[in-house]
Amino acid sequence: MKHRVTHRSGAKGPDELRQQIEHTRHQLGHTVAQLVGKADVKGRARVRAADLRDKAGAMTVQLRVSAAHAGHGMQDRASRAGHVVQGGVAQAGHAVQGKAARVGHAVQGRAAHAGHTAQGRASRAGHVVQGRGGRAGHAAVPQPLRGALRAGMRHPGPVLAVGVLGAAVVAAGVVWRRQHH
Repeated sequence: MKHRVTHRSGAKGPDELRQQIEHTRHQLGHTVAQLVGKADVKGRARVRAADLRDKAGAMTVQLRVSAAHAGHGMQDRASRAGHVVQGGVAQAGHAVQGKAARVGHAVQGRAAHAGHTAQGRASRAGHVVQGRGGRAGHAAVPQPLRGALRAGMRHPGPVLAVGVLGAAVVAAGVVWRRQHH
């Protein structure tokens, strides 16, 4: 925030001089507070690490809900198909229903595992950032991966999107393979 300093020829009395001094002190205090906030790299790193942990936790919950919804949807479709079919075909419908339930639970388990893994990695990354005062643990990361790590730290949104997309592709592949084998 910029403050304009008005240049006056001088105070007209002691009261006005006291007011000018108090105003200048207030401006200096505000400027010092802004500089302290900008210089607190470790505090900003802590806030960023907490944000990453929160996002990872939210992704875990979202993945679990999506997997459960997909599993229940498949289970409901299989159940309706089983009721329509009579005799020997009814037995096949029940088999499909059981398989769909197992696939749904497997997908839900894998999604939960992926969410926990992402949350753990975000937490570890936050601890590395906190422990190194803003440096992303250069000694702990192999040289070829340091550039990718820096890019991921600067732009976490695309990294998270790619991770979620990868988990969705793996889950879809698992479901497809189980249905076709």
